Amino acid sequence: MFTKMALLFVIFLNIYVSLASDPDPVQDFCIANTAESATASNAIQCKNSSLATVEDFVYSSIKSPGKFGQTGLSAISVNSNVFPGLNTLGMSFVRADFEVGGVNVPHYHPRATETAFVLEGKIYSGFVDTNNKIFAKVIEKGEVMVFPKGLVHFQMNVGDTPATILGSFNSQNPGLLRIPTSIFGSGIKDELLEKAFGLSSKEITKLKKKLGPH
Repeated sequence: MFTKMALLFVIFLNIYVSLASDPDPVQDFCIANTAESATASNAIQCKNSSLATVEDFVYSSIKSPGKFGQTGLSAISVNSNVFPGLNTLGMSFVRADFEVGGVNVPHYHPRATETAFVLEGKIYSGFVDTNNKIFAKVIEKGEVMVFPKGLVHFQMNVGDTPATILGSFNSQNPGLLRIPTSIFGSGIKDELLEKAFGLSSKEITKLKKKLGPH
């Protein structure tokens, strides 16, 4: 009986692990042939492996910060859409640059855990668990923080110089939902937001105008 239960547990655990992250690749690599995929079907096609070169596995477009937004953040995502060599490898990357006082607003990634390495600067960084407990501190150059999959997290540059973070995800498509934009920029009815946040109709309209799509 014990042996059967143990066997069932192992089978269940294997199924759980297999469903908990991107599927394992069935070949050495599958460089996304985006041009062919766009014309053939919605499925991503693989480039002929015999035509692969080292350049398929190198990405050079994060040497410098990108364009900064209103919150003082510049984020450059590196995923299989822009770096086809990442396709099927179960990972992606981001470079995040912060102006002094810059903020990465509370957000979460529904499909990935993130590790954030501080390349330069001082960042107030943290996340909130499902018990509403906050785990936050200032991390500095050379330190790493992990944000568990699906939990809300945030960063702010609290130093007196620009800061840079390099983030890594255990999914090639981690997803991103920014809390302010998701709530006030997605078309949720004003009446619900007024009751949920105790705000007036005028205040909701102002937030929607600021955080809605432009």
